[in-house]
Amino acid sequence: MSTPLPYTDLFIDFDDTLYDTHGNAVIALEEIFGIFHLEDYFEHPETFYKAYWDTNVELWRQYAHGEIEREYLIVERFRRPLSVGKHWPEHLLEEINGRMMVSEAFCLEVSDRFLDCCATKPGVVEGAHELMHYLRQRGYRLHMASNGFHEVQYKKLKASNLHGCFDTVILSEDAGANKPSEQFFRYALTQTHANPHTTLMIGDNPDTDIRGAHEAGLKTLFFNRHANHPGITPCDYEVTSLKEIMEIL
Repeated sequence: MSTPLPYTDLFIDFDDTLYDTHGNAVIALEEIFGIFHLEDYFEHPETFYKAYWDTNVELWRQYAHGEIEREYLIVERFRRPLSVGKHWPEHLLEEINGRMMVSEAFCLEVSDRFLDCCATKPGVVEGAHELMHYLRQRGYRLHMASNGFHEVQYKKLKASNLHGCFDTVILSEDAGANKPSEQFFRYALTQTHANPHTTLMIGDNPDTDIRGAHEAGLKTLFFNRHANHPGITPCDYEVTSLKEIMEIL
């Protein structure tokens, strides 16, 4: 049994910390590629997948920092990769800044189907259920802290059977600000009545989770899931698996 640390409350990121968002999205992308017959416009599926991931990473970074709105993200994360395709029929195109691109209406249709596919996937990061059970048994108050969209996150919670694990669900849409904004963490502390001196933030994103929480005065635990962020600072603890968190807490 590990030595108790001076924490009463844990803020825990959801996407790619507990819920295998990337893995589930890979499956969902393959599904929508078939549903919308994208093979008619892409010679190789990987061309579409790579364009999607490159676009998605950049747009979520911009969204987290308040540089773009949710509505823009939802359209553009599919408009840009889809527009890499060839031979689109005219009724699915529109002119954007002098360039013919896939229409907003079609992008929203693809996005809605994609989110439906994603949100029903049960996949979690290895050890997620065991970790949450352990933390509950240890007496911590557990709070989900996420930038994800309201209607999608609750579906993911249900699909992954993690919906009963949290005392509080804190979402950026309710906070009126995204991680890493200090406003998000201040809102989370207010909603949970947590003391910042006895609260630990756990997450996989060195910017939104770790830097944001640190600047809000919280201790942090960085889940370096793929061990591809060497030397991340500032963080108080670093692990490469969820099992290691149990060894710390």
